[in-house]
Amino acid sequence: MKQVAIVTGGARGIGRACALDLARTGFDIGLVDLLEAEMAQTADDIRALGREVRTYQADVSVYGRAGEVVRDVHSAFGRIDFLLNNAGQSAPTGILEISEEEFDRAIAINLKSCFNYIQHAAPIMLKQGRGRVVSISSLNALSGGVTAAVSKFAYAAAKAGILGMTRALAKELGPNIAVNAICPGVIKTEIDTNVTEREPEIIKGIALGRLGCADDVARLVTFLASSEPCFMTGQTFVVDGFQFNV
Repeated sequence: MKQVAIVTGGARGIGRACALDLARTGFDIGLVDLLEAEMAQTADDIRALGREVRTYQADVSVYGRAGEVVRDVHSAFGRIDFLLNNAGQSAPTGILEISEEEFDRAIAINLKSCFNYIQHAAPIMLKQGRGRVVSISSLNALSGGVTAAVSKFAYAAAKAGILGMTRALAKELGPNIAVNAICPGVIKTEIDTNVTEREPEIIKGIALGRLGCADDVARLVTFLASSEPCFMTGQTFVVDGFQFNV
């Protein structure tokens, strides 16, 4: 049976790796991002794997646009089996300097976006009798952040909100929809130049002795999207190589 996934923030980095791994597993993809050129390249790579894909240039913080995307994916493919809330944005400003607008934006992009897409996708999944949701949080949700630029309080607060939302929705949407969250540690992608520069310093505090890569997260995402039977919901999965200096 055909399976369909929506991936937000899917143009590059972790989102791209997840979209490609889902496609390899047999999912058709609805790809959401603001980065049109990068998203087009990811879409071409998905098609090269023999899967169908539709792309949506969208700000994930906009509620109405989320509804349009979900409805179009459902209309095009006939179902939605999996939602990956991956889109996010750093918020490196501290409490004494941050503006109200910056704080609101951090919450809107990193937390409200999950609400936007889940509320529109959940009725479809419930009607199908089955669905899966995974939201990408952060190790900073658990640690409060340490040295990374994205780890200031607004980002950490938004990512921690994802964990509470996940636990609550696992109860509210069960038994038909499984809802989980992933907290990546330091993941090296093509967009994280700051991480690359500090790699030798960072890996000293990681038990497995290396930075994570996007595929480390993607493999877990695909497992949570497709595993049968599924007896995991409301859970937070940490993918950090055991980062012990947090």
